Amino acid sequence: MEPVRHRRLRVTFNADVHASIQWEFRPQQSEIYVVPGETALAFYKAKNPTDKPVIGISTYNVIPFEAGQYFNKIQCFCFEEQRLNPHEEVDMPVFFYIDPEFVEDPKMAKVDLITLSYTFFEAKEGQKLPLPGYQ
Repeated sequence: MEPVRHRRLRVTFNADVHASIQWEFRPQQSEIYVVPGETALAFYKAKNPTDKPVIGISTYNVIPFEAGQYFNKIQCFCFEEQRLNPHEEVDMPVFFYIDPEFVEDPKMAKVDLITLSYTFFEAKEGQKLPLPGYQ
């Protein structure tokens, strides 16, 4: 995979929690700059401020939606249960790259900003979360 150095993109990060979970959840950086074909590492921080263990699970989305097919996560905490003990705080890495084919897509010609957004929910036994539509 060859980086496309002439196409610099800004990736911003968003974090939300559903009303079902009492966690504190936020990105550790508001944005980073990447070029397609080059790996990048970002971190989120989650904290369970309650007095009981809580298991969370997250979904994600990429905006603009059409850019999602080029956003490849190598390592991610999404769709996996994360157990946090009372008052535990953890760093959650996201290792990703933008596929170099991004620059060949005419629909991406004016896109220079991509937002990666995660939402954490409390995991319920037997609950299945939907996968993003572009996967």
